[in-house]
Amino acid sequence: MNKNTEQILTPLVISNLPTEYGVFRIMAFDSGIEALPNVVLDNMKERNTIANVRIHSECMTGDVFRSVKCDCGEQLLSAMQYIEQHGGIIIYLRQEGRNIGLVNKLKAYNLQEQGMNTIEANHSLGFHTDQRSYEDALAILRYLGHHKINLLTNNPDKIAAFDNSDITVLSRIPLQTKPRPENESYLSTKRDSLGHWFS
Repeated sequence: MNKNTEQILTPLVISNLPTEYGVFRIMAFDSGIEALPNVVLDNMKERNTIANVRIHSECMTGDVFRSVKCDCGEQLLSAMQYIEQHGGIIIYLRQEGRNIGLVNKLKAYNLQEQGMNTIEANHSLGFHTDQRSYEDALAILRYLGHHKINLLTNNPDKIAAFDNSDITVLSRIPLQTKPRPENESYLSTKRDSLGHWFS
């Protein structure tokens, strides 16, 4: 369950995480599911500067298994590289498959292999086009004290999530990935039907 946008979360634990892209401060926050906390990777170079922020929704197939059916894993790695160079944070939200869960996402994969696009597959399974919420991300940003940010995204819905909030998106930083034969149709659907910004 997502928290109210005005609620301020506090971390369950804070630790250090050395990665091939540098050392991040890693924080776990309650997501409403005990075994699946939201995660923050923090690599702010200077604490009082405007934060570069990537809000990334979990994609096990892309983030962990390096699937090329989507561009999620590539976007996450690009964000980690960018934030290591320029400073900022990644907020990793546990809302797999646009928040329909892994099993339903794999069912949607099967429908896509039968000719549906990603939106049609979700609708066929009884879900909305996109069931994600970004309220937890806003609450995490409040805890971290970031009220002015630059957002790493191609998704207009993520920018719209800050409308009427106390957090201002000053600029958008694009995360462009190179299309592959396996995800060309998926990326085209995101661009043409969901309004994502792709060159």
